[in-house]
Amino acid sequence: MRLPQRFYRLPVRFDVARLRAEIEEIPADAWVAHPTGEPGNSAVRLISVGGSDNDQMHGSMAMTRFLERLPYVRQILAGFGVVWSRSRLLRLAPGAEVKIHSDIYHHWFYRTRVHIPIQTLPAVEFICDGESVHMAAGECWIFDNWRRHAVRNPTDYHRIHLVADTSGNAHFWDLAARGLNPAAAIEYRPFEENDARTLLMERYFPKAIMSPEEMDLLVLDTRSELTVEADTPEQRARLAQFHALLLGLVRDWRQLYLLHGEGPQGRPEFVELRERVRDRSQAISTGLIMRSNHVTAQRLLEARILRVCVPGN
Repeated sequence: MRLPQRFYRLPVRFDVARLRAEIEEIPADAWVAHPTGEPGNSAVRLISVGGSDNDQMHGSMAMTRFLERLPYVRQILAGFGVVWSRSRLLRLAPGAEVKIHSDIYHHWFYRTRVHIPIQTLPAVEFICDGESVHMAAGECWIFDNWRRHAVRNPTDYHRIHLVADTSGNAHFWDLAARGLNPAAAIEYRPFEENDARTLLMERYFPKAIMSPEEMDLLVLDTRSELTVEADTPEQRARLAQFHALLLGLVRDWRQLYLLHGEGPQGRPEFVELRERVRDRSQAISTGLIMRSNHVTAQRLLEARILRVCVPGN
């Protein structure tokens, strides 16, 4: 989710000793390789599609067997009152890093990522768009993951964060805004033995065909970020052609949707339109990038729209 600020430290704090005691009870084989395959990065899945061992982002989310063993972690998540998507413990080995990247997939257009550090040292740094912070144990942070970001652990110890994805609600975003005030009162949220709040999890299933309203929104946001790597007549011409291609996609998509809705009879026409746009965009996208993070226009179009506009194909 694109945010006005690089970092937000929410004015809430948690019991680090209790968190560490819980995660020490997690069996060693619960830690699995991070789906990116980056060396030194591992994870414990806490909320996943169906509660099973997967790293999917879309579907009916449920607690895994590991989260069921972590009452304070469940209480922390439930205490925000928001709906959670994929959530994990993320571990960064001594000397390891998360290389600089941007989160551009469809999932990230609507969601932000909450970080609650559990085990860390002051030398561990989180960098976003050139700004570096240390996220201290027991704090709560979100950041603009649309921008280029990275993490470095130069210490001799594992860094472990609770990392959970959400779109938030009005109270959550009010809390984030209050965190920008250095004088904001800090709320401590200890473990409560009889806390019975419900942990809310996404029950999201991709539509059979992306709605024209969502297509409008995604294309409008993409076009707002489009720019050229070099200001040359050739690249300016490509930029104009790419804008025209995206505008045409929106218009043709709406026509097909009004004609067929999400019925199976119209699916071949939606797929044909998607493939035409894919072929044409590949031919004209050289030198076109996103202004904020320099992701290529073709990569963004593929990740945010084309892969998901007709699910399962």
